[in-house]
Amino acid sequence: MAQLLIGCVTSLRCNYGFLRTYQLKDHANDDGVRRLRASVRNRETESAAKVSLKVHVPPCTAARVHVPQVKTDDEIPKLRVGLICGGPSAERGISLNSARSVLDHLQTEDVSISCYYLDPKLRPYAISATQMYSNTPSDFDYKIDGLSTCYHSMADFLEELRQNTDIVFPVLHGKFGEDGEIQGLLESRGIPFIGSSAAAARVAFDKFAAAEELGPLGFATLPSYLIQDPIADDGGLRQWFEENELDESRSRVVVKPARAGSSVGVSIAAGVQAALRKADEILTEGIDERVVVEVFAEGGREFTAIILDNRTGPASHPVTLLPTEVELRAPVGVDSDGAIFDFRKKYLPTRQVHFHTPPRFSLETISQIRHGAARLFQLLGLRDFARVDGWLLPPSNKISLNSRGGRNTNLPVGQVEDGFVVFSDINLMSGMEQTSFLFQQAAKVGLSHAGVLGTILRSACSRSSRSPVLANVDSLARKAESGSDGSSESTTKQKVFVLFGGDSSERQVSLISGTNVWLNLRTFKDLDVSPWLLSSRPSRSSDVLAEEEKSVWALPYSFVLRHTVEEVVDGCRESIQENETANSTSILRDQVQFELSEDSSVSSLGAAGMMFKEDIPREVSLAEWIEEAKESKAVVFIAVHGGIGENGTLQSLLEDAGVPFTGSGIEASRLCIDKGATGSALVPLVDSGVFTARKKLLNVHDLVITGSEFGDVKSLLNGTFASKEMWDMILSELQSTGICVKPVGDGCSTGVARLSCPEDLEIYLKAVVERVPRLPPGSLSLAHSIIEMPDPPPKVLLLEAFVETDPVVVASASSGSTDVTSSSSLSWEGKSRWLEVTVGVIGMKGGMYALNPSITVKESGAILCLEEKFQGGTGINLTPPPSALVSANAIEGCRKRIELVANALGLEGVARIDAFMHADTGEIIVIEANTVPGMTPSTVLIHQALIEQPPMYPRSLFRKVVDLALLRKMVSSLKS
Repeated sequence: MAQLLIGCVTSLRCNYGFLRTYQLKDHANDDGVRRLRASVRNRETESAAKVSLKVHVPPCTAARVHVPQVKTDDEIPKLRVGLICGGPSAERGISLNSARSVLDHLQTEDVSISCYYLDPKLRPYAISATQMYSNTPSDFDYKIDGLSTCYHSMADFLEELRQNTDIVFPVLHGKFGEDGEIQGLLESRGIPFIGSSAAAARVAFDKFAAAEELGPLGFATLPSYLIQDPIADDGGLRQWFEENELDESRSRVVVKPARAGSSVGVSIAAGVQAALRKADEILTEGIDERVVVEVFAEGGREFTAIILDNRTGPASHPVTLLPTEVELRAPVGVDSDGAIFDFRKKYLPTRQVHFHTPPRFSLETISQIRHGAARLFQLLGLRDFARVDGWLLPPSNKISLNSRGGRNTNLPVGQVEDGFVVFSDINLMSGMEQTSFLFQQAAKVGLSHAGVLGTILRSACSRSSRSPVLANVDSLARKAESGSDGSSESTTKQKVFVLFGGDSSERQVSLISGTNVWLNLRTFKDLDVSPWLLSSRPSRSSDVLAEEEKSVWALPYSFVLRHTVEEVVDGCRESIQENETANSTSILRDQVQFELSEDSSVSSLGAAGMMFKEDIPREVSLAEWIEEAKESKAVVFIAVHGGIGENGTLQSLLEDAGVPFTGSGIEASRLCIDKGATGSALVPLVDSGVFTARKKLLNVHDLVITGSEFGDVKSLLNGTFASKEMWDMILSELQSTGICVKPVGDGCSTGVARLSCPEDLEIYLKAVVERVPRLPPGSLSLAHSIIEMPDPPPKVLLLEAFVETDPVVVASASSGSTDVTSSSSLSWEGKSRWLEVTVGVIGMKGGMYALNPSITVKESGAILCLEEKFQGGTGINLTPPPSALVSANAIEGCRKRIELVANALGLEGVARIDAFMHADTGEIIVIEANTVPGMTPSTVLIHQALIEQPPMYPRSLFRKVVDLALLRKMVSSLKS
């Protein structure tokens, strides 16, 4: 057995160059373990004290991204794609997220991608692939000069693209990316690119100009008015209100920039004066010089549709995928009338919006939308792909559509039995985040991420004489079908069950984490990776569901790509019911697949499996799922944050069944989910410079049931609760001037808030008792972001002495500017000398290795919110901490202490530790340890792995976690 284990360990080392001399102290006398340790020691490098994080991902040099070579020199050369992101618009963070997704899914052995970045002032840079995984452009803006190549001029940059790329993918949203500017520059140098021409972009991007263009083409559009000067246009707007039978003091209108991209600056105004004020704000803030006032679509149902240009030559062949209905759901007790699909709802997970693909419209209406969108695409001269948004207006609506698209006009598109179809916005570079509309709608008709991107790339290359024939894009098809790199055999593959979701307040982050892990792991040819969603059946009695009441869904590809756990579950339940909706979906899917395969680029890839057949979701009980994992000899990748994913319950069930799983074991999970117990376990490390904040437990359950000396629930709700007396008592015990409150047994950032006065304490306690889902900004006395509250509410709260830190500010060199650029600098007073850090740890139990710490610059408040920690497009992460703030010795001291903490808590696999670090000594005050860290595309764990030498890319990091779980299983087998 020992010889077998040594062989397995050697194999693992060869696979990804990672092994540490694991501390198996309990079995130091075991001959097999001694031989294992000796074998490992003989293979260790001179720096045996530190783990080697080598992976099979070649290092990136300058801006060129290389992948392992598999073709000989006499075969087809790689297609060189130049990927551009950033830009000056408000959507530059979304641009980075989209470009990262393109990099992940478009790059193959035959497609080489070079990465480029435009800062807010349009200075071009060649950047490495590692920088693409930053949370926001601001993560590297202030230090980009030291990390990247800056071109002296735009002309030099264009020459670089002309000489060293075959085609450019300008993944730029909003201004400069969709308005014809970048397209015009590329066209001027004869550089092929993906997307519409400059001329077509100029018309389609301007919402007012596009509406004016659509009228003569026979499309109905909502009445709109253009404002460029609120004072001069006052009279004209009042006349427009009158012409459209709108009440100038009460009728609602939509006010939006004409040329600012998707959802940026969009708001609703009631009446002329309110509309003029909103328009003035857009103009004054410099969002745009042109503002559109549009009739509000009363009773309308919003939709969005992706169009693919399925050409194989010069002639356009647009095919509209299955549209998505956007349903806005207001919180209970809040009127949803007047709600809009704004920037936040579009890009951040929220239960206030629900997507239905295809829409809950009749087949006739969906066909009209698909036909109209494809016709619009063709008539406006668009290319490759685009997204159009619109409305289905009810038959009863009283909107007088524009003069060329009125009800009495014989329109080629628009009028249906359900009402009237109106197109409102055209997006030439639709968002390409992992769960974006592009990938959602493509997956519904059998196209994977790689598949739809390959189709877009082939369409663009078919127009260019410079680009080589894309036989190499067939590799994208193989990747799409097999879920790896083309190997279709499953008998020799290691099965991996990726589990995410759950019912904790962190379930939406878990969905993002699990999706990211699944998409990355499925690229390995020796793994058979399947996504599973942990859900809950309706509760019969209590708030906390028993394990028997939990279910697990086997998810087909497209069902993973939803924004919330609830949306996934609803979609699963709808799909397994034999009803009209399911039948309509099948009919529509067949129709789209037929159109995609008819004389198109996809048809040439059909034999390689570009389009896959989607299964039906399958629900099993948690016990049945564990048994299936056991029979399949699968390893479970736990991506369930909070709840049973981190409290030891799931770990116990899997261990009892003999199923290997990732992350820490039962005892460590139980210990770390209890933040109070975690602090107690670290007391022996005080002499090593490891501290914890003073703590106090507050039993909310007892307060609700029996009351306290300060009052009961009734007094809390009617304002007679003795909050001042309770506050003074808590401060006295904690010896502090402020409090950090958090649930004692919930996940990271849920319900965590800074309390600064008795009123804050009372507001927080009332929110817990009344089960408020979230505290909006401004609820407490000091500035803060949205505070997501735990559900079900905690029975016990942990109160800690608040640790004062001086905020780190990224200051712009331009007076009054808030943009972070390469000329910006860090500002930190450093009076307290403490900085909040997050540190990832990885390895086997007793031998954990600490990655470089990250400092996160908070956007508002003193507590990081869930979004700032995990969601792409928010927060600024400084990894590693800049030398201007922290010395190298302090960082090294911090890492050593973090390793002490990880080993003392019994962590293993991968985990994350949050702490305060002293900038001079490296001493730490531990906040908490998370046994299932966030694994979203932009989490700091990814940043930290990428700055290892050589960089460890996400797919390799997640694979390492799987291999560590298998290694633990082998060690356990040896011990038994």
